[in-house]
Parts: sequence; structure tokens; C-alpha cells
Amino acid sequence: MRPSSPTHLVIIPSYNTGAILLRTVTQALEQWAPVWVVIDGSTDGSDKALSALDQGNAGLRVLRLASNSGKGSAVLFGLREAQAEGFTHALTMDADGQHPAWRIPEFMAVSQANPKALVLGVPVFDDTAPLLRVRGRRISNWWANLETLWCGIGDSLVGFRVYPISDLRAVMEPTRWMRRFDFDPEAAVRLCWRGLRPINLSAPIRYFRPDEGGVSHFNYYRDNVLLTRMHIRLMVGFILRLPILILGRLTS
Repeated sequence: MRPSSPTHLVIIPSYNTGAILLRTVTQALEQWAPVWVVIDGSTDGSDKALSALDQGNAGLRVLRLASNSGKGSAVLFGLREAQAEGFTHALTMDADGQHPAWRIPEFMAVSQANPKALVLGVPVFDDTAPLLRVRGRRISNWWANLETLWCGIGDSLVGFRVYPISDLRAVMEPTRWMRRFDFDPEAAVRLCWRGLRPINLSAPIRYFRPDEGGVSHFNYYRDNVLLTRMHIRLMVGFILRLPILILGRLTS
């Protein structure tokens, strides 16, 4: 019997993910309830396959945004709805099938035992991972750890993680950032600034080829520019917070 919780739910943002969305959601539902899917203005009809599943499964809820607003915006929409219904923590995972649904129960258990922690997935790549993506993330990870005075972020980019909802909303809502591909790394940095302790758990990652239904909206130029600007902003914030971060490290 799958675990369920009145405090912890799974949120899956999805934009034009194609047929793989149904498989991702089905696998998540086999491991946990509830699972909420936020359709972020999809135009490919991928959400229609969820209609029958939604009607026949009390653990599934499908939310819809009228237009595409970005991963972070979709997650924030889900967080607001979830907190209004009494949920305190959310595990986010991508809709493209890359993340290991079978790891959901362990991530949730660690979060339930450490409710003030940020539970981060650390990728374990197989031979399907593009070498450029694997090497490129090392740069973002190095910057994220520098910006947090090496608080222990195992990986800044993998979106398979459990957030305390109130803390994540607190760092997202005062700013217009963290709404697109910059969501995952900036959330990790800002939550560390807020005092949350990262707990790192392994998360095997699988990249699917297009003929297997794999879909990627990552644009190497656009999104790397976005990440570069993000790290410049975070470095400014880091410098301003440096005395507080040092004092906190000395007194912890």
C-alpha cells in the first residue's frame, strides 16, 4: 500500500511534456499520495491523458494555468493551493520522467523526520546523461556553495527535492525571480541563507531520447545567460550577508 500524508505532497509542474507525463504521474502515484500536477499552459494536449486518471484516483489533483509562466511560477501556484489546504511540505519532481519516483517515500520520510531541513536530490547519472550537462552543472554547484559559505548543497540544479512550503514561499514571494529555470538553484541558495540545513540524498537520473518520449525545454544559450545573471545577483546578496553568515557559522 502506498504511503500517504496530510502534510507532505508531490507537486509536478508540466509544460508540453508529451506522452511521458502520464507515465511520470502514474509512477509517482504508485509511490505516494497525494500527487498534484500543475499544467503550466500546455498546448500539446498532454494533460488530456490525465483526465481519466484524475477521475479514478483520489490521490491525484490536476491544476491548470491558462498560459505558460515557467517552472518556478507553476510550483509557486501549487504551493499556495497546497498550503491553503493544510500541507506543510512539498516534494517537487519534473514531468519528463528523469527523476526516480521510487525514491519518493525515502525523501518524504527524511523530511518528516527533519521538518526544518531542505532535502536535496544529488544526481547519479548513467550513460544517457549528456556530457555537457554533467560537466556544466559543476560550475553552478560551485557558485551555489560559495554563495552559501559551503553550507552543504550537494546539487543546485536537480529539481527532485522536498521543501518546507512556508519557507519556500517566504523566499519566493518578495522577488520576481525564481520563476523559470533559475528556480531550483536560487531556491537552494536562498533557503540556506534563511537557515535551512540541506540533507543530500542520491537520486538516479535518466535522460530519455526523443524516440523514447523525452522532452527538454532547456535552451543552452538562453538558460545559461539566465543562470549567469542569477549567480551575479546572488553573489551581491552573499557579500551583503557575509558577516551574518560568518557569525551564524561561528555560533552554530
